[in-house]
Formats: sequence, structure tokens, C-alpha cells
Amino acid sequence: MKKLNVLFASFEASPFIKTGGLGDVAAALPGAVSCPDIEVRVVLPKLAQIGQEYVDQMRFICSFYVPLGWRNQYCGLFELQRGGVTWYFLDNEYYFKRGEPYGYFDDAERMAFFSKAICECCRYLPDFFPDVLHCNDWHTALAPVFLREMYRYAPDYAQMKTVYTIHNLKFQGQYDPRILGDVLGLYDIPAARDQLLRDYGNCVNFMAGAVHYADRVTTVSPTYAREICTPYFGEGMQDLFIERSGVLSGILNGIDTASYNPSTDPALAANFNDPIGKTPNKTALQAEVGLEVDPEVPLCAAVSRLTEQKGFDLLNAVAEEMLDVCQIVILGTGERSYEDYYRYLAHRHPGRFSAQILFSEPLSRRIYAGADLFLMPSRFEPCGLSQMISMRYGTIPVVRRTGGLADSVMPYNPETGEGTGFGFNNYNAHELLFTVQAACRLHNDSPAAWENLQRAAMAQDFSWDASAIEYRKLYRGLFE
Repeated sequence: MKKLNVLFASFEASPFIKTGGLGDVAAALPGAVSCPDIEVRVVLPKLAQIGQEYVDQMRFICSFYVPLGWRNQYCGLFELQRGGVTWYFLDNEYYFKRGEPYGYFDDAERMAFFSKAICECCRYLPDFFPDVLHCNDWHTALAPVFLREMYRYAPDYAQMKTVYTIHNLKFQGQYDPRILGDVLGLYDIPAARDQLLRDYGNCVNFMAGAVHYADRVTTVSPTYAREICTPYFGEGMQDLFIERSGVLSGILNGIDTASYNPSTDPALAANFNDPIGKTPNKTALQAEVGLEVDPEVPLCAAVSRLTEQKGFDLLNAVAEEMLDVCQIVILGTGERSYEDYYRYLAHRHPGRFSAQILFSEPLSRRIYAGADLFLMPSRFEPCGLSQMISMRYGTIPVVRRTGGLADSVMPYNPETGEGTGFGFNNYNAHELLFTVQAACRLHNDSPAAWENLQRAAMAQDFSWDASAIEYRKLYRGLFE
């Protein structure tokens, strides 16, 4: 088979710009997938938030114009080499030189421009024409639509295949149908206008368009790919996912195991490579966050956005009962009701409950290293990375078995001693409580079994290498 060129399109990628998990994936996956017969390059918008140190390294390639509805908009093309990967940046200050990456009245037009510019830039990339265009989330969802409807007869474009990955199903890009003509230029194409870009609310739905038009559709875990075909998880798109189930699959994300490495992490009180080395980190963490310093008491932690999706309603219902068997530390920001309640619990239970209502990457790492149990009782979880990071640091996850949590955490079996964490099935507060109580009993009563569980968790391979193998199979399969 000939060498495949893959253009990976994302609205964000660390370290250039990152607001969530998509930034981590776009930063790590392209380099991991690249191999002698597959080259992955990345295209991003040249956003105002990109650091000047990276802007200074960019090389201007050319400029061109992007037709968008009745508009003809300028686009600059820049290139940067970093980490063995070629990064392209599409420049238009009207659309991208904003105070924030998202949240503007014309986001539909901004994302439509970016998607159209992705398609248009392919003819200008030096010595690289994509065989595969891999788009991510609603920001780039229109690219497969434009590619099929407007570029199918252009030289070389007809053979290009498309992959579309859903990271966050809640944000689909839903807009008034009037943008079909004015912004998208698709009003005169009946299939797009009347069916393929519409959803159940008769909105123009960017994500629905990508799911209809892409050659392959993926999510970020196998279980979540099955779950979104049901009304509970499908966010109104479940019928479309069932219709496209023949091309729908899930590939579990990975983590940066070089960065998240307890034996070298500079944020920790003490580096370690086995469970015994966690103790200095635990006592240092307890002192830092105002908990009673006691290496024997189980310490439960959560590092998260404080939202309903992450299961904090369950924690709120049983937190005070949990404090009978463990300490709790929460790190994160989010909805005001959760923030206020955790501040209240910290005031009511000093030394037992710590509310760190802030964002701190170094503290999050010390929590991963110092805690005994990591709480993720999510209502839904497309993939989840925190449970993988916690296991890397020998902290045992307690998860609701949904999405990527079900795929990455093997529940502890007391009969065989096998497992890497604890899980419960139903979205129920007392199931969370009983699972935490069982975990604390094992921690207190069976030190040898607990240490074996920690070792099994730390031995899991959550590097991007395993994910990369699956993506290579996916790309090659498009041409078989």
C-alpha cells in the first residue's frame, strides 16, 4: 500500500491553544499515529491566544481566498515544525483575532469559514495532498460536507476520504436554517438543505452533517460509541447514529505518559515508581490542603469541572456519610451551587473535607499522587482521562461504568484479586457510597491486596501507542 497522507483538523491543540480534552488529543495523537507509511499533519486556526513564541516560529507559505456563501474571504497559510509534526495555521484576523476562542454571535460563520478553508488549503500545502481528512467536533464538522458537495469534481479531491471524531456530543453546532444560503452556500443543494444538515428540531446541525457525510465516524471510547445509539446518551441524534452504525466505532484516548510519570513529575513532593512511595505524597498533600495528616485514613479525591455531567449530584447526596470512612479533597471550578456546597462542607468538617475551588495543574498532580481513591461517578463520559492519570499514579479510581470509564477501569474482584479499580452501574448516590465504603474496607483491612491493586493499576498501558494502532487500522481500512 502507498504511503497515506492524513490531515488532522482541529480548532485547538496544546500547547498552542487548549480549552479542554480536544486540545490534548490533537496535541498527542498525530505524532503517535505517524509512521513510515502514514504521515499525519495538523491544521489549526491562527487564533489570537497562540503564544508569541510560537507565532515567531511560523513560516508564511501563501495566501488565498475562501468562497463562503456570497463572500470571498482572505486566508493566510502558515507552517510550523514542532515535536516531529508539521502544523499548519489558517489566518484570518476578522474571524480568529478575538478575545476568546469561542462564544461569539457569528460562531456559525467562523466555523464555516474554518471548515471551508481546510478544504481549500489542501491545494496549497507544499508536497502534501491529503488522502484522509480527519475532522474533530462541531468546529470542523462542515469540512466533510463541503468536500463532498463542492470539491468532489476538483482534481485529486474525489479520492480523499474523511474521518469524523466526536469528542463532545453536547455541542453540535445548531443554527437557524437561514444560514444554509447566506453563510454556507448550500441552499441550492436539496439533499443538504432538506435532510443531511437538519436535525430533529429542524435546525441546521453541523455535527449531523458530518455524521451523514463522513466515510467513518468515531468516538473516543468503544462503549460510548454504543451508548450514543440510545436516547439516554444520544443527545437527540441516536437515530442518525443507528443509521450510520456500520461506519461508527470507538477508539479509546490515551494520555501523555511521559508527562504524567510519578517517577519524574517535578510537581510532586517525592517521586516514586511503586505504591510504597506514595506515602510522602499523601502526608504532604494532607498538610497542603488542610486535612488532618494521617497516612492511615483513606483519602478520596476528585479533580474535575464541577458540573452535573461529572456526577457531583451523587457525591453531594452522600458526601457526609462518606466522611465517616474517609477524607475528601475536591479540586476544580464550575457551577456555583457545587462550589458553594463544597465550601460549606469544608467549613462544617475541617480536617476531613477540603474544597480547592480553583484551577491548578501542579496541585492536580499532587492530588493524583497523594490520594488513595479517585472519584468519577459521571452521568456520562465519552472517554475520561483523569481515571487513567490516577491509575498511573497508583490512585485507585471509583467510577460509574459508562463510556470510557467502563473501557479503562476493570472492577476489583475480591475472589481473584484481579482488577484496577472499583465500579458501579446505576446513576445512584448510594451505589456510589457503598462502592466507596467497600474500597475503604479493602484499604484498611487488606494492605497486601490493596498494594496488589495499586500495582495492577500502575501497570496499565494508557499511552497513545495503543490508540495509534487502531487509528492506523482505521485509515488503512478506508482504502481496502
